Amino acid sequence: MKIRRMTVSDVSQVHAIEADTFAIPWSRQSFVEEMERNACARYLVAEDERGDIIAYGGAWIILDEGHVTNVAVARTHRGKGIGRALMLALMQYAANLGAAYLTLEVRRSNAVAQRLYRSLGFVELGVRKHYYEDNGEDALLLVCDRLPPAEEDFAEETEPT
Repeated sequence: MKIRRMTVSDVSQVHAIEADTFAIPWSRQSFVEEMERNACARYLVAEDERGDIIAYGGAWIILDEGHVTNVAVARTHRGKGIGRALMLALMQYAANLGAAYLTLEVRRSNAVAQRLYRSLGFVELGVRKHYYEDNGEDALLLVCDRLPPAEEDFAEETEPT
């Protein structure tokens, strides 16, 4: 498996995972706009040995704060540690860009994701009541201030194409 920065040419595969994962998925155009217009957005993809995208995750990095926007693993690849590897890469990327902490929301009912996030050092900060539009479910607001040290030799590549 290879983890790399997402490009606009990845949007179709990423959107397919998004649509299969979330009740109210982002549109293809939303991902394109994140890639082309949102200077704070950073997205990573995980590829299998054939080069197919099997997971993605993204965050907005604003000064020393990072906010994880979405993370999803293709249904056929879940339970194999790919989400963990992707989150670790996203945490490192955020630290390299100067983030001191990351926040995210997770469904109260999503015990699998909660276990993953907690195992990575995220703790519950609060509850966002009726956060999810599809069913009014609450979201747990999690935060992690135990990011890895920034890599001294990190140099962000130019804008992805």
